[in-house]
Amino acid sequence: MKTSLPQVAGVASVTDESARVRTLVLDLRLEAAPGQFVMAWLPGLDEKPFSLVGADPVTLTIARVGPFSTAIHALAPGDRLWIRGPLGKPFTLPHTQRPDSPLAPSLLLIGGGYGVAPLYFLAERALAAGWGATMVIGAQTAADIVFAGRFAALGVHLEITTDDGSLGLQGVATDAAARLLDDARRQGVAPYQSLYACGPEPMLDAVERLARARGMPAQLSYERYMRCGFGVCGSCTRRGWLVCRDGPVKRVGPDP
Repeated sequence: MKTSLPQVAGVASVTDESARVRTLVLDLRLEAAPGQFVMAWLPGLDEKPFSLVGADPVTLTIARVGPFSTAIHALAPGDRLWIRGPLGKPFTLPHTQRPDSPLAPSLLLIGGGYGVAPLYFLAERALAAGWGATMVIGAQTAADIVFAGRFAALGVHLEITTDDGSLGLQGVATDAAARLLDDARRQGVAPYQSLYACGPEPMLDAVERLARARGMPAQLSYERYMRCGFGVCGSCTRRGWLVCRDGPVKRVGPDP
């Protein structure tokens, strides 16, 4: 059980990703894996969990949704933020690797809204390990799409969907993922070896159904309200599964 004390970190830089999403780079480095999270603390205000976008240096992408995230958005370079972690079980890459093809990269990543953040960390690690990747980003409107440029700069194949059709294909991310799987099979190339997803729970439920229907392994990263971050308070329970201790990454289907 990891119960480390918070470490103080300075804000090194701040980048706006959209009107309500901001990325903070801190002058702190952690030994962490994609899918893990940290608890961020502002003394006298609150402590909340955030997925890691990067660990060296620690990078957090935060949507402004309430008083605590609004306070974090108000931080500027030189201000301080306290970090506890890393916590939780991460994504893992498949144990074996099939040969890649330009038509069908091996891993399929699916992100909804600002759930793309930990998948960017995963994509960096996957590419460094020799995997190919396709990233599907889904959001309600074009204004809600974040990290598209970041993924494109990595060199992954990128698909974008919006509910209203204002950018990319009209529809939801899981429909685009199903189409990519079907296209790979029609082209006679190796199918994607594993699915990875982070986003709203209805989207994750849809990805789990897709994985089970196709007999594919999937790893799904859940977000829940947390207080302790290591399995004591029970505030993040999901059908008897503690997101902080047993997750946040849930594995479904056969082992990759």
